[in-house]
Amino acid sequence: MLNKTLPLVVMSALLLPAGASCNEEEIPANEVAATQQIVRMIEDSVRAEAKKGLARRDAHAKTHGCVQAQFRVLDNLPEKVRVGIFGEARSYPAWIRYSNGSGKVQDDSVGDARGMAIKLMGVERSDSSTQDFLMISHPTFFVRNATDYVEFQKAFSEDSPFKFFFPGFNPFNFRLHEFRIANAIRETKMSNPLYARYWSTTPYRFGNTEMKFSGQSCSTSSPFTETAAPNFLHENMQKHLAQSEACVDFLIQLRKLPTEMPIEDPTIEWSEKDAPFIHVARITIPVQTFNSPEQLAFCENLSFTPWHAIPEHRPLGGINRMRKTVYDTIARVRHEINGDKHLEPTGF
Repeated sequence: MLNKTLPLVVMSALLLPAGASCNEEEIPANEVAATQQIVRMIEDSVRAEAKKGLARRDAHAKTHGCVQAQFRVLDNLPEKVRVGIFGEARSYPAWIRYSNGSGKVQDDSVGDARGMAIKLMGVERSDSSTQDFLMISHPTFFVRNATDYVEFQKAFSEDSPFKFFFPGFNPFNFRLHEFRIANAIRETKMSNPLYARYWSTTPYRFGNTEMKFSGQSCSTSSPFTETAAPNFLHENMQKHLAQSEACVDFLIQLRKLPTEMPIEDPTIEWSEKDAPFIHVARITIPVQTFNSPEQLAFCENLSFTPWHAIPEHRPLGGINRMRKTVYDTIARVRHEINGDKHLEPTGF
């Protein structure tokens, strides 16, 4: 069941002609229709799966843990990066959810993207009072735009994602670039989510320019790296945080070369040689346990979206515009089916 009220981002797209530019965004004529088609397919999938029990996210369904953290903006940052959240040195309490990328809850040994979703709390000038930074364990995404995502979702619903990359026998229709990215994501090895690097893949505003962002461990390597158990990522996190804190450096990459660093194509990596990442914040994850039934339920109920953001960090590009509609709808459906009322957290 599709929302009858279109989100503001879709309404704004409807007001722009095909190819119109908005803050260097190019909104194609078929994006709104493609987005609504994606929403229908994903909502149908979530409702069908929910008949087996809990209504889960359509992606990143398996949680390794939601942990408490402090996000501290660094002192004495260069003037060019004193923007938005990073405008002054201060700390934000944060929740961080680590996850597998698949919509299926499966063994951690299966090749998959891994996710790190950060939610800052007490953020002024955000409609949600939060700022979410969503990242995965690879610098690029394997789908270019909403239209392609429709084709991916169709193939996925048939349990044959291979068809998305190789539709038919005409090699001119093969998506070899996307296939290489998907393979690289699946082949990325990880034994402990606290000691990995994550990227936004999609761009965001950074005041008057644009950015991507990344999270990179600043801790020494963990002794907890066993990979035999089906839930080894959760178990290794749990063992580590029972004894020692962890830390993550938060980095931003400012867009310098518009042609080589597109807004509308997240399959293209922004070169770190041309635009090095800048260290702007330090995340500290203190010693803690996160396995209580109450915290696990709280974690399942959390909603993350790139649109929990202040204006200076507004999401950009077609995949992010699509995510606005999809994430809002799926969150509503999940909470409706599970009988939960969604409230953004204000603390621990």
